[in-house]
Amino acid sequence: MPHLDDTGESDDVVTLLMQQHNHIRDLFAQVENAAAGDRADAFRRLVRLLAVHETAEEEVVHPSARRLFEGGQQVVDDRLEEERAAKQKLSRLDDMSTDDPEFMPLFRELRAEVLRHAASEEQHEFPRLRENATAQQLRMMATAVRAAEAMAPTRPHPGVETAAENLAVGPVAAVVDRARDAVRKVMGKQS
Repeated sequence: MPHLDDTGESDDVVTLLMQQHNHIRDLFAQVENAAAGDRADAFRRLVRLLAVHETAEEEVVHPSARRLFEGGQQVVDDRLEEERAAKQKLSRLDDMSTDDPEFMPLFRELRAEVLRHAASEEQHEFPRLRENATAQQLRMMATAVRAAEAMAPTRPHPGVETAAENLAVGPVAAVVDRARDAVRKVMGKQS
């Protein structure tokens, strides 16, 4: 049975990712329900979580799924295609003002795609990981996911969906993204 570590996070990768999926659902609701003036901050938190979460899945979880269970390659390929489409839409939204009249309709499309993607992972990938990985492997993956998230880009980078691509492009993208985040915070504006 998974339990929480000293930081209050799960030491089991599946439980950790499910907790993050729930947080993503909450952030989608916050953006949807935010007053116009508060929407940009809520959206920025969502973009950051989605970017680091997907990077960690691509670097840690998907490669493990490919190895650990029969049919893992197809399950992962399907998830990567969903991630690619979502990253493209998220990138487009990230370049828009949250006040743009096209923002909310596109945002709702993204939410539907991301929630379908999360449901697919929860149905097709996560249970099979839990069935085929040892408790120690699940703990090690949770640790690796947290490490990957700590160094991940904070913005979507469509076309960078594999572990190799993330490792090649990710560190530079992360530095640029985090510098842009710091400038945005200092300037106090959406850019």
